[in-house]
Amino acid sequence: MAGRGTVKASGNFNASADAEVLYKAMKGLGTDEEAILQLLVARSNAQRQQIKAAYKTLFGKDLVDDLKGELGGKFETLIVGLMTAPLAYDVMSLRNAIKGAGTDEKVLVEILASRTPQQVKEISAAYRKEYDDDLEEDVSGDTSGHFKRLLVILLQANRQRGIQEGNVETDAQVLFKAGEQKFGTDEQTFVTILGNRSAEHLRRVFDAYMKLAGYEMEESIKRETSGGLRDLLLAVVKCARSVPVYFAETLYYAMKGAGTDDDTLIRAMVTRSEVDLMDVRTEFRRLFACSLFSMIKGDTGGDYRKALLLLCGGDDA
Repeated sequence: MAGRGTVKASGNFNASADAEVLYKAMKGLGTDEEAILQLLVARSNAQRQQIKAAYKTLFGKDLVDDLKGELGGKFETLIVGLMTAPLAYDVMSLRNAIKGAGTDEKVLVEILASRTPQQVKEISAAYRKEYDDDLEEDVSGDTSGHFKRLLVILLQANRQRGIQEGNVETDAQVLFKAGEQKFGTDEQTFVTILGNRSAEHLRRVFDAYMKLAGYEMEESIKRETSGGLRDLLLAVVKCARSVPVYFAETLYYAMKGAGTDDDTLIRAMVTRSEVDLMDVRTEFRRLFACSLFSMIKGDTGGDYRKALLLLCGGDDA
């Protein structure tokens, strides 16, 4: 997986020199947004953390606070996201999704379906440390029904490892009986199997299911479930098949149609930029009749657009 990001560590890196550049860009009248975005997008997150430390040492000020004071709107949100360590960013995103007015189910679905069990464990531990609250309790208190059950299973992060050869056919049959063959749907079966099996095991189950049912698992989920549960089950299935495909679709639907879901656009670009954004771009181009670059370009503006296009790292036209 390593090296599939669009953002790489800068070769001849000097945290103090970078801190000076940023200080100058914000000092005096007017802000040099171009200098800020050019520099920050060309550094890895680990390097940005070093710049933050150097800035504090040199100027006795908090870099992120200064950036917030100088920038505004979506551009500010994007830059602050880039300045946040990946684990802290996930923790903050989940906290805001739960603690805001109403629950932002989309964020819960995206993060908990796409992160590895190890990452989920780290997120839960960091959440407790940061807020002195239990993430599972907070999620449980804010959601209900089978949607809640599946989120809790994902938070347990106890997925089986590898492929359980003996269970592939059985799992497919049990899912078929729980959905298509039943009047009404046994959601609990979907929740238990999709929440507890490994991605490679599930891919085999999906193949077996296709042979049994005559159509894909996603089709059954769309027919048999609704609301938050449907979204979460679909996300789990898509991430088991391919995380880059899942994020390619997430980005596409964040920009398609009237208005842009900027929160999702920013979150996906920030969190995938050092992980697999190259693969996301490839899948985006394969699935949709345009490149990720061209869609961002047509859907955003100003410094926000410039920074997103730099993060995107190239046009697959």
